[in-house]
Amino acid sequence: MRRILLLLALAVATGLGAGTASAQTLERLKAGEPLRIGIRVDALPFSYIQDEKPGGFTVQLCRAVAGEIGQDAGLDRLKVQYVTVDTTERFQAVADGRIDLLCGASTATLKRRQLVDFSIPFFIDGASVLVRADGPEGFADLAGKRIGVRRSTSTADRLAATLTEVGIDAQIVPVDVHDEGISRLESGDIDAYFADRAILQFLLLERGMPMAFQLSDQYFSYEPYALALPRGDSDFRLAVDSALSRIYRSGAIDEIFDSTFGNAQRSELLNALYVISALPE
Repeated sequence: MRRILLLLALAVATGLGAGTASAQTLERLKAGEPLRIGIRVDALPFSYIQDEKPGGFTVQLCRAVAGEIGQDAGLDRLKVQYVTVDTTERFQAVADGRIDLLCGASTATLKRRQLVDFSIPFFIDGASVLVRADGPEGFADLAGKRIGVRRSTSTADRLAATLTEVGIDAQIVPVDVHDEGISRLESGDIDAYFADRAILQFLLLERGMPMAFQLSDQYFSYEPYALALPRGDSDFRLAVDSALSRIYRSGAIDEIFDSTFGNAQRSELLNALYVISALPE
């Protein structure tokens, strides 16, 4: 538990450095312009489009953040505009000013902070591997096999690094969306699928076939998810972090979690994250 708390404290700390540019997001919002929220259409259960409406854990969280920011700014109603982004362009969309807040399932990394800033973390997960029930029994058994992974993600980088670290020669098969990966695994076109554990669990439950697959208990990484926002806009970043902290302290995060994951139990790691990230005023 002590190691987990240290990891979480580091994850929070990596999100606290302020930038130097003088961006004016809050001033633009106070002038009546909308908060432009970047959403993914294919990042279940965190961000997706269903019945032409955005939904998911992070989308709900960003709506709550927008409400808190609007109250702090003295606005009767803060306008929200949703902008769809894909995996490859999501951070550039923030850097280019097309969106103000990226609300998906994005891991905060130091490399990415060269392009964008991040809020305090809102979720923590880790990469794991999914196989068919009659498939390989352990990670070592994936030698010579085909492993699917979502392209242009930190998870893909982690898979390549893990294979190198343990000396396994396997073929990495990039896919464009998670549904493609699960479908190809089900058909036998690939032998395993590598993704963040919460996403894999949600996809299995959504498809109603958890018994057809085996999900490894092993975590191959710790992935602190955070909201990406423009670099150098310290006032906006403080507003976002303040909103998240209040959502954690008030318990509103529990309602958002339950509405997405149902009766699923939060991990000890995630519970610790919300305690540490509930910064005092």
